[in-house]
Amino acid sequence: MTSQVTSPAHDGHLRPDRPCAVRERIRARRGVVLTSGDALFLDFDGTLVDIAPTPEAVRVPEGLAALLADLQVAFDGAVALVTGRAVADVDRFVAPVRLSVAGVHGGEIRLLPNDTVLLTADPIEDAVVERVAGAVADIAGVRLERKSAAIAVHYRDVPLSSGLLEARLQSVLAHDVDRLVMVRGRRVFEILPRAIGKGMALADFAAYPPFVGRRPVMIGDDVSDETAFAAAERIGGAALRVGGEHFGPGLADFAGPEEVRSWLTDYLRRTRR
Repeated sequence: MTSQVTSPAHDGHLRPDRPCAVRERIRARRGVVLTSGDALFLDFDGTLVDIAPTPEAVRVPEGLAALLADLQVAFDGAVALVTGRAVADVDRFVAPVRLSVAGVHGGEIRLLPNDTVLLTADPIEDAVVERVAGAVADIAGVRLERKSAAIAVHYRDVPLSSGLLEARLQSVLAHDVDRLVMVRGRRVFEILPRAIGKGMALADFAAYPPFVGRRPVMIGDDVSDETAFAAAERIGGAALRVGGEHFGPGLADFAGPEEVRSWLTDYLRRTRR
């Protein structure tokens, strides 16, 4: 068994009649102009930081923690990370900053930075983990990551196994189709309870101070962010998409995490003038 379970160039001149791709994306950001009265919701991997070969190998850009701290001040605390990672993992990556966080796709939630982490779903059962591990045991390069309420099946090292993995995991889900769901991510499949999701987590935040009454702006890059996009838009907010394996250039508002960070930094710079 090889799987394992672990807790465009340019010349520098921008002609006004032929804007570059970056300028086109800036114009296409759905007319979203941030204001201090907004609430900001951010995915982590693929949105604030680049996707890494493994979850532990992610490299946090210098200055990200300071950026998040400054955003907290600028939005009067109405900033939350909405991610598939566990809250504890996010805390470690953005230390010393503490934020409001929904982790494990909403299976964990900390409404305020100094609150305790609440579990919104029961831990995934050992029996489910064992069935998943057995289903993928013969596929070299697959890596399992157990979270509180979910199990992630990473296949970044063996992308051609996607179809086979999906079929086998769907077979596993046949035992609990009414209770569990599979979510496709960037070279990962995640099995989690139907009762949780990023959209529900965003809605929980939006009903709670300091987020209540503010326009939610959600930025994400993947399939699992779609429910959060929909939740933000339902209550009069905005959804901005980051390019990658899910959103191509025709749909993406940002080419990648660097553009997201630059956009947020530019907002802070404007507010300080």
